[in-house]
Formats: sequence, C-alpha cells, structure tokens
Amino acid sequence: MNRQQEFVLRTIEERDVRFVRLWFTDVVGQLKSVALAPAEVEGAFEEGLGFDGSSVEGLARIFESDLLAQPDPSTFQILPWRGDEEQTSRMFCDILTPDGQPSAADPRNVLKRQLAKAADMGFTCYTHPEIEFYLLKSDELGEDGQPVPVDQAGYFDHVPGGVAQDFRRTAVSMLEAVGISVEFSHHEAGPGQNEIDLRYADALQTADNIMTFRTVVKEVALMTNCYASFMPKPFSHHPGSGMHTHFSLFEGDSNAFFQAGAEFQLSTTARQFMAGILRHAPEFTAVTNQFVNSYKRLWGGGEAPSYLSWGHNNRSALLRVPLYKPNKGQSARIEYRGIDAAANPYLSYAVLLGAGLKGIEEGYDLPPGAEDDIESLSAAERRAMGHDPLPASLHDAVRVMEESELVADILGEQVFENFLRNKRADWNEYRQQVTRFELQKNLGIL
Repeated sequence: MNRQQEFVLRTIEERDVRFVRLWFTDVVGQLKSVALAPAEVEGAFEEGLGFDGSSVEGLARIFESDLLAQPDPSTFQILPWRGDEEQTSRMFCDILTPDGQPSAADPRNVLKRQLAKAADMGFTCYTHPEIEFYLLKSDELGEDGQPVPVDQAGYFDHVPGGVAQDFRRTAVSMLEAVGISVEFSHHEAGPGQNEIDLRYADALQTADNIMTFRTVVKEVALMTNCYASFMPKPFSHHPGSGMHTHFSLFEGDSNAFFQAGAEFQLSTTARQFMAGILRHAPEFTAVTNQFVNSYKRLWGGGEAPSYLSWGHNNRSALLRVPLYKPNKGQSARIEYRGIDAAANPYLSYAVLLGAGLKGIEEGYDLPPGAEDDIESLSAAERRAMGHDPLPASLHDAVRVMEESELVADILGEQVFENFLRNKRADWNEYRQQVTRFELQKNLGIL
C-alpha cells in the first residue's frame, strides 16, 4: 500500500467518513457513482470494485461485462455539501478489466493514453477551462415554453443582493473546499448566465475537476432553490454556454509554446500544435460538441466560433492566441473556443491533445491568421481565406468522424464505435420530432 492510500484510509478514520463515493463516467461523460462502506476501501485499492460494465453506456459489451472500478487515491476529497454529520467523500476511479488491465472503454484511460504519448514526446499538457452555464428558477419551462432565468443581468453586471452573485460566492467556496482553485467568476452575457474559470492544472486533473465542478454547481443550485444547466444553447436569442479551454505544453519547467522574438512569441511547436487542431477539428467536433443542441450554439449567432480559423486575440476565431504578457514567457498558450459546456472533458481533451501532437509529429504548417471578425465576412471571402466551416449538425459531425483514422486511433476502437452508436441514436430520435417551429410556421398555411 502506498502513502496516498494510507493517507486516505487514515483520513477516513480520523474524520469519521461514513460513505466513500467512487466516481467514473460513461462514454458521453455522464457521472456514475457507487457508495462504498469505509471498511471496503482498502480492498477496493487492492482489487478494485466489481460491477456490470454492460449496464453503463459504452463501457462493455454483454459478453465482457465484468469490470473493476479502482479508486485513484490522489483524487480523494470530502464532499462539503453533505455537512459535518455522516461525512461523505469521493474518489475518481480507473476502470480495469478482470485481469487488472486498463479498460479500453474508460474515457479517463483514453485521456491518460494521450498524456502518456505526450510524455513520450517530452511534453506535459496543462489546461485552463472557462465554464459557462445558465442559472434558472427551475427545470420547468415558463408559460412561453422557455426556461426561466433567475435574472435579466448581462456581461459582468453587478447585481446587489442578486441570486447569481450569492450562488457564485457559495459555489466558489465549495469548489475551493474540494481542492479546486478558481481564478474568476462573473455574470455572463445571457440572462441568468454565469462563468467560473478554473486555475490551470494538468489535463487529467482538469478533466476530473470539471466533473466535480458540474456536480458542485448542480448541488449549490439546489441549495439555493435554483437549477443549473450546462445545456449548450437553452435559449434561441441568447448566447450559448461554452467551455473555452487554454492549452500549453511544457518541457520540464519550460513552456514549449514560447519563443522570444517570434511572431506573437509562439514557438514552432505551438504553431504545429495549432495547425494539427485546425486540420482535424471537423473530425473531432462530434466529441467536443456531442449533442443535437450543440450545433444551435455553434451556428446560432453570438461568439461561438463555427469556422476553421485562428487569430491573435480574435474572439471570433476557433483558436485564439491570447494577448501575450511580454515578461511572462510561462504564460504563452492557445485557447480553443469550440468546446461546449456539456462535453465529456476526458474525450474532448484527448482528441484536442491528440490532434495537436499529430501536428507536431507531422510538422504541419499553420495557415495565416485571421484579423477580421470572421462572421462578418462573406461566404466568398471566407472560402478565399481558407476558413472552412465546422460541421453544421450532429449528423454532419458524425459523418466526418466516421471517416477519421486519427480520432479512431485516439479514442480506441471500442470508445470510437460506442460513441458513434450513441450519437447516431441521438440524431435518429431528433429527426423524427415535429418541432414547435414547424407547427407555428407551417400548420396554418400548408
């Protein structure tokens, strides 16, 4: 037994923790949980906890259903919203096969494989997400058939005594209580829309943090008699919710994206990484934007980027190079703005990292950057500049992903096939629906 495991067992005893929740996700990023008695934790460290993987979306087929959930002691945290009585903790798990091998279907393992590949190339990947969501009065729709936001405030608005302000204060305190550092929190542009930015961490820790973040936000919303939604586009006429993520690669203590004197201080490594993401973005868009509703955000106006482009501090671009701080070489980074708030962070970061590493391996050339607002350009101007569109629907995204050898290689055969099967089912169910728009527009005239 290692020191981390000993620390967990000692903390459970000293804090009188009554329940230990083991967390993992299915292929689409839905959080799964099983409560373990404290006396069983040591055995789970040694042997894992057996469960029926075929009952969890995308984890196993019927004939290989037995899987093991092995808790990662480095992720142990007390859950503060459960109170001081009958304390509850959680640990994320790695999913193993009965012979103790990492399961090829585990989304967390998919990301770990890409991080191992990066490490073999000499890199450590750091990420910093900006997570948007809507705070609503409830999960019920209003009389107009629309969600009801808790306020009508806008970007950076300060609302004295406002529900959202109290909510953010409580949420940030709880996030810090479970070891998640927060950089910023503020009201976003939409009514009831909020953003909380997490401090940078290695990509695996960030993905774990995002799963915890969503749970904390949901729990705090319930405590304040509200409802929090990470739906990419809950309102037709208000901005969608993204999860813009900043990426950087380090070689030891040196930022591999920084090169003094280069354009925008970006190294060749950074430019090749960006080129890899741009070239393969259409292939992995089904992963970073995995719901039918995701494409209402990408193509529904607002700041969501929908064309292959990059720019220096250009918020209309898919890839943005933030304003560089001349005296802080360690802060050189890029920001991918395409991910939405409902994405599976493990798979999303895996495909983005994998595409970037492909660009480095193959020495891709970065196309010219965009200075103009890409949305304001004409279709002919965008074509001339090489700003091809991202897929316009989940159906289109699935069709492109089906042909991608790179995404299949990154995800592995089992995750690749199960993910596509799930998304095809989503699209088939959606396209059978007769929408309110169709009835209102056509019923009376056709």
